[in-house]
Amino acid sequence: MHLVESETVMATTSRTKKKPASSGQAATELRSYYKRMSLVRAFELRANEMYARAKIGGYCHLNLGEEATVVGLTAALDDRDYLFTTYRDHGYAIMRGMEPSAVMAELFGKSTGVVGGWGGSMHMFDMGKRMLGGYGIVGGQIPPATGAALAINYRSKAGPKAEAVMCLLGDGTTNIGAFHESLNLAGLWNLPIVYVIVNNRLGMGTPVEGASAEPDLYKRGSAYRIEGTRVDGDDPIAVRDAARAALKKAREERRPALLELMSYRLKGHSVVDPARYRSKEDTDEAKGNDPVPAFRAKLIADGVLTEKDADAIDDDADKVVTEAVAFADESPDPSVDELFDKVYASPVANASTRLPAEPAVVLS
Repeated sequence: MHLVESETVMATTSRTKKKPASSGQAATELRSYYKRMSLVRAFELRANEMYARAKIGGYCHLNLGEEATVVGLTAALDDRDYLFTTYRDHGYAIMRGMEPSAVMAELFGKSTGVVGGWGGSMHMFDMGKRMLGGYGIVGGQIPPATGAALAINYRSKAGPKAEAVMCLLGDGTTNIGAFHESLNLAGLWNLPIVYVIVNNRLGMGTPVEGASAEPDLYKRGSAYRIEGTRVDGDDPIAVRDAARAALKKAREERRPALLELMSYRLKGHSVVDPARYRSKEDTDEAKGNDPVPAFRAKLIADGVLTEKDADAIDDDADKVVTEAVAFADESPDPSVDELFDKVYASPVANASTRLPAEPAVVLS
């Protein structure tokens, strides 16, 4: 498995060596991580297929190649924590406790989806599970996530049982104003938030080196005296441990952190992106570092799983996803009568409810 050196940066640069991946971990826990990674992989492969069959419309961005990052981050979160994600959110929704069938139904735009078919691929949301999006706008999640951390400061004291916020973003997002403005406030006000850059090395189709004057993105918090750490995103244990340490500091010291997870996606930016901007060598490297077969092979080599065990886990994941597709297919579409519901958070006078092709004015 490809490993990336872990580094920590604050006002001055210091370095810490990464602990050996999966050292001392219970076999049952490791098996559960593989089970989760297998489920995310199976779900995203089927979502890609369903998009090709026109069962899913609109935008659709997959976690393929980022399963170790998804599982490691969500394993570090407590139920009381808040998670804000990018539009690449299916795997996080499932790992946060949403039923795969309801997530698939949301992709299908069905009334049984996690938000009743209103959100689609990019807007998974469940207040009870404290997953507050799914954001379609690049960086749109960063200011509200920072605001949630500020609210935590107002309503509770720091401590090991305190709440914290995790905010995901892509590598390209580090160049927008909201990123720098939010990190500045988080560093200034001592907010309990962990910003996580999922660096798949391509902001849509632009390499990080072609868009950022400082391509080591974990260093970008140093201007705000926020500790930054680069982690191998293909190792779920390394991801989990780094996230746990950052969340602990957020809870107990009310200090923000910045994690950069090197997690290279296997496909294009979205399901309709053929990724012709990537060279064959680049694509081969991504496939060679695929975290799902790599973690499977490691667990088999370590005696945690047998080939038969791993095959059974993969078969179970496929079964869950097959049932999710059937559920979504059989679910009803939202009623046309609900088309204009939830346009505004509260009633708005004279709001239009005119359907397409209906006249703007009816003359008597």
